[in-house]
Amino acid sequence: MPLFHTDEQTMIKEMVAPLLAEQGSGAIRAQRDLGPETAYSSGQWRQFVEMQLPGLLVASAHGGGGLGHVEAGIVMEEIGRTLSPSPFLASAIGAVTALGFADDALQARWLPALAGGAIAALAIDEGLKHRPGHVALSARAEKGGFRLNGVKRSVVGASEAELLIVNARTSGAVNDESGLTLFALSLPREGVRVESQRLIDGSVAAMVRFDDALVEETAVIGETGQGRAPLSAMVDAVRIGAAAELVGVASAAAALALAHLKQRSQFGRLIGQFQALQHRAAMVYVEIEIARAAVLKAQHLLDAGDPAAPLMIAVAKSKAGAASRRAVQEGVQMHGGMGMTDEHDVGLYMKRDRVLDEMFGDAGFHADRVAQLNGY
Repeated sequence: MPLFHTDEQTMIKEMVAPLLAEQGSGAIRAQRDLGPETAYSSGQWRQFVEMQLPGLLVASAHGGGGLGHVEAGIVMEEIGRTLSPSPFLASAIGAVTALGFADDALQARWLPALAGGAIAALAIDEGLKHRPGHVALSARAEKGGFRLNGVKRSVVGASEAELLIVNARTSGAVNDESGLTLFALSLPREGVRVESQRLIDGSVAAMVRFDDALVEETAVIGETGQGRAPLSAMVDAVRIGAAAELVGVASAAAALALAHLKQRSQFGRLIGQFQALQHRAAMVYVEIEIARAAVLKAQHLLDAGDPAAPLMIAVAKSKAGAASRRAVQEGVQMHGGMGMTDEHDVGLYMKRDRVLDEMFGDAGFHADRVAQLNGY
């Protein structure tokens, strides 16, 4: 299991990186000036579709590339490096992974659509922090389907989604391990209200309210009451995707800081010549490389179906979150006061780090998860 990319994987990076670098931070700056209903750049997503990127994880039988999380992670790292607002994580990784547990009819309906650029959103959490097992949203069975009632929070990109993956409770108490069911809902839908707002980093998330929303029985992913397995697989997939994006955020913030050290003079010398700043820059580099190796290891294990994958994913998300936090903090510090302003890109990376670290569990959540998975 080599911790480097093959020639074919490197080609994906060489294809994606120039496309996203062309816009740089301009994409997120432009998005911040729009209303909360506009989560993504339609032009950029069309380019993704033309390059067949949304179908990377989709099986070839459904019009996709049949590739793995290593390849998807390459795209995610470049998205993080350029602060690109993109539905790739939820649509091409999360929704596709969840639908891998669906029946043939549901797969035939949605997988080709996702490969063709349909946008999905993931309605997982109900509180302010990531707790996928805490589910109060109820799905009451009735003839031909279910009635959903409750609220999901922090649903990224829901305002533009055509597909909503929702975990709901069909039986049991709020924190029970069993009794969960995963649904694939088409949007818009009567009884489902999306209340969007723009976050500090310019991305868009929503509170999604379900008010006696009718969902067809055919929308169930897997079996009723057996949603824990597809939910866990989906959440682990987006966790490692978010970890790869964090590595991209950290790498870009570190590159900005390094460039500044080579340009800024103080006391008649370039500040990069001061040993204290050299040491701090070196530590940032080391932490990013450790995080990148952990992410790649987790991606390989996930693609191989290794039972150790959940543990390594938790390690990778925690390490990537910590490395990104250090990179953006040092970047801001090294830039001084201007690093806090929106006029300088390093401040934008700081904001993205704060939002992305919280998504699907922050560094502390995953450090605790590592302990739990090791029996503590």
